[in-house]
Amino acid sequence: MALASAVTLPAAAQSTIKQPGQRPPYYVELEPHGLLGVLDPPGFGDDLGFGLGARATIELASAGFLPKLNDSVGLGFGFDYVRYDGYDGWRGRCTEFLPDPPNGVPICVRTDGAFSGHVDYFYVPVVMQWNFWLHRKWSVFGEPGIALYWEEGDFDFTPVVLFAGGRFHFNDRITLTMRLGYPTFSLGVSFLL
Repeated sequence: MALASAVTLPAAAQSTIKQPGQRPPYYVELEPHGLLGVLDPPGFGDDLGFGLGARATIELASAGFLPKLNDSVGLGFGFDYVRYDGYDGWRGRCTEFLPDPPNGVPICVRTDGAFSGHVDYFYVPVVMQWNFWLHRKWSVFGEPGIALYWEEGDFDFTPVVLFAGGRFHFNDRITLTMRLGYPTFSLGVSFLL
């Protein structure tokens, strides 16, 4: 019991979650990262996806939604490139359409047969980042949002972007940042400026 007390007392003394404002001050967070797509993305991508990206988060409120906790709120946006190994859709570009008799909706009846075997995505996510500063070395966050994406020549929109992440703080300005969610997972380095 004495050993357990000796180990937990210093850790509890370093906790900052109930000390609002006890965290590194910053205005913007810049984060280059690597990406892994393990969940099916919107559109025609399939299988595993790999890529690179960058995220910037502007701090909107240094005191977040919960006044008794050490939280903050930011607006994040980024640019991500992911290449998925598989293709789950039509095979080639439509070259001939015929109208559907009841509705007049065009139906593809002939394609050019082109198929690359992979699908490239460019995402532009926009999220609200809600941070919780747990410790001088650890912080966590949640990010609900939306994303525009370009995939195989078409622009589209996904209303569901959801991430949960954490940071290990090397110092007050540099962190190792991991993000799990949809449509991708990421691992990168953040710079708090």
